[in-house]
This record gives sequence, structure tokens and C-alpha cells, in this order.
Amino acid sequence: MGNAKALSLLLLTLLAVSMLTTEVLANSSYGPGSLKSSQCLGQCTRRCSKTQYHKPCMFFCQKCCRKCLCVPPGFYGNKQVCPCYNNWKTKEGGPKCP
Repeated sequence: MGNAKALSLLLLTLLAVSMLTTEVLANSSYGPGSLKSSQCLGQCTRRCSKTQYHKPCMFFCQKCCRKCLCVPPGFYGNKQVCPCYNNWKTKEGGPKCP
């Protein structure tokens, strides 16, 4: 019975952490229109910090941020959080925003 209680406590803790993480992300500055244009430089610096193509990443990220007022979390991917950022395409149909 001790193991069952420990397992239940562990599962309850994981559920609470998961709910807290979801709430923090929901209230963070990642949704559409959640940034001011003055915040774009900082958010793009974070977004582009791990790429070897830093200059073009910064250029296009800031352009996208000024238009969409949103930069996705992380260094790559997660674009579904910012639909404008995700859906803006080049003339050739590729993604415009890094």
C-alpha cells in the first residue's frame, strides 16, 4: 500500500506541474499581439541566439515581430503559438519568419 500512495502522490504532483506549466504559457508573452514593437529586439535575440545564421534570423524575426507583435517560444519551431508569424510566407511559398 505504501507504493500505491507514493505513486498516487507522484501522479498528482505531475498533474499539478503540468497544469501550472500550461497556465504560465497561456499567460506568457507568446500569443498573437502579445508584444509591443519595442520588445521585438529582445525576443528575437532570444529566438535567434542558437542559429549559425544570426544576422538573417534577426532581420526576418524583427520584421515578423513588428507585423505580428508575437515571437514564438524557444529557439526553433513552436510557431503554432503565433499564427501570423507561422503563416507569413515568401513569394516562393516558404516560411518568412524564423
